[in-house]
Amino acid sequence: MTIPPDQSTFVRLLPRLFRGGQAYVGVEATLSDLSPEQASAQPANLPHSVAALLAHINWWNAWMLEVIETGAPVPYPAHAAQTWPSAGAADWDRLKSEFYILLSRIDTHAARPDLTSPVNHDETIGELLADFALHTAHHFGQIISVRQALGAWPPAGGGDSW
Repeated sequence: MTIPPDQSTFVRLLPRLFRGGQAYVGVEATLSDLSPEQASAQPANLPHSVAALLAHINWWNAWMLEVIETGAPVPYPAHAAQTWPSAGAADWDRLKSEFYILLSRIDTHAARPDLTSPVNHDETIGELLADFALHTAHHFGQIISVRQALGAWPPAGGGDSW
């Protein structure tokens, strides 16, 4: 598959945006070393637990992948609350597994030659991939804040702590 030259930088950068790396702590490190109890704990004055944030990330990542992979219009949810499934300690291992499965599916789309093709509500495949990365990074920043509030940061594998 030949990637147009103007897309080559985007194609190289996109997987790093999904996973972290030089710009921010990677997703694996951010999710590591949390017990189900820690992951489901909601610190005072914060709206979500780590598990709730990951459930929300998974909901949107699955939605975006459905749009990208089917090419069919998929309606937006009627209410934001629909994108926040309940998540507790018993869901933690499943949520992490689902996150990594969704992440592995997105890799196959990063180098597509049709990134400018519209797929849903006038959005292009490339725009959805960028939204996937930005939405994930946004909420992973919140996950780090929750972990800090729980006293569970940095993880044993390292992480910025300044």
